[in-house]
Amino acid sequence: MDEPYEDDDAVASVGVGPGESLAVTIGEDAPARLDKALAVAVPEEAALSRSRLMRMIAEGAVSRDGVPVTDPKAKVAEGEVYLLRLDPAAEVETRAEDIPLSVVWEDADLIVIDKPAGMVVHPAPGSPAGTLVNALLHHCGDTLSGIGGERRPGIVHRIDKDTSGLLVVAKSDRAHHGLARQFEDHSVTRHYLAVVHGVPSAADPRLRGLRGISFEAGGILRIATHLARHKTDRQRQAVVWDQGRHAVTRARVVEGFGGQAALVDCWLETGRTHQIRVHLAYAGHGLVGDPTYGGKKRLSEKAVGQGAEVGNSFPRQALHAASLGFDHPVTGERLEFTSPLPGDMARLMEALRAG
Repeated sequence: MDEPYEDDDAVASVGVGPGESLAVTIGEDAPARLDKALAVAVPEEAALSRSRLMRMIAEGAVSRDGVPVTDPKAKVAEGEVYLLRLDPAAEVETRAEDIPLSVVWEDADLIVIDKPAGMVVHPAPGSPAGTLVNALLHHCGDTLSGIGGERRPGIVHRIDKDTSGLLVVAKSDRAHHGLARQFEDHSVTRHYLAVVHGVPSAADPRLRGLRGISFEAGGILRIATHLARHKTDRQRQAVVWDQGRHAVTRARVVEGFGGQAALVDCWLETGRTHQIRVHLAYAGHGLVGDPTYGGKKRLSEKAVGQGAEVGNSFPRQALHAASLGFDHPVTGERLEFTSPLPGDMARLMEALRAG
């Protein structure tokens, strides 16, 4: 599923351009060693992470009185001034590719993309090309100001290859830092539309009896578990209780189809790998078309007519990132975006309604 992550090496400077220098004065009661003192003394708006500072020290990019200081444990004193050299952003090895993108919003600091199903977000050993990052390197070109010292887009959250929908990407260090912070404190709003097997109901005693499942006002299903890698299949996630990471999903039925399937609005309190897919499967309402968590359930032709044929042959998990909201990390403006169902899910819905 959609997993936000914070790449600690991916935040660099705000308000100071690559190739320029930043003077930092050690303040009163600062830690005694250089790396810790700089982490405290560097202005917050500069957005220099601890790991980035460590790398700059090792590379000789931190100096005092014109002399590089390369020992992170070097003693510091109040009033000392250190000069931090911010090197120009380096080109990354990932190749830019001219791949069409559906751009919902773009400015100097960020870009919002409506990702099609089938596109991987980030290059990996099995998918070195044809990814969203390859496409963004071509689309954005020189407008990328550099993330963590490299000229690359700042990925602050991901959605699965076969999930469609909205994704925000940072184009500058200041945007990357601000967006990552919002994902970390869960102030980003994300809603997903999913087509699931069965119709989740508060009246279902089986569902009410499952550990971690409860219902809130308005019939909202709340699923709270821990998630961790599956013990025998490292590509999957599994519900666990005494390890893993806390995960909370909420879901509301938008429309039911003959008791066989439902369109469900899901939103995340946390964002873990495959979260919605794992949680709904755990609840007994796996996503239609999900090859990993959907199980062997099939829609009944008697109940939903032609919708059964379309649903049972659906080639991917029926999941779409339909809305995304966050505060612009530079201007502070609240931004809200929506994306209509893609063609394949819209056709699935039409078939289920036709019955």
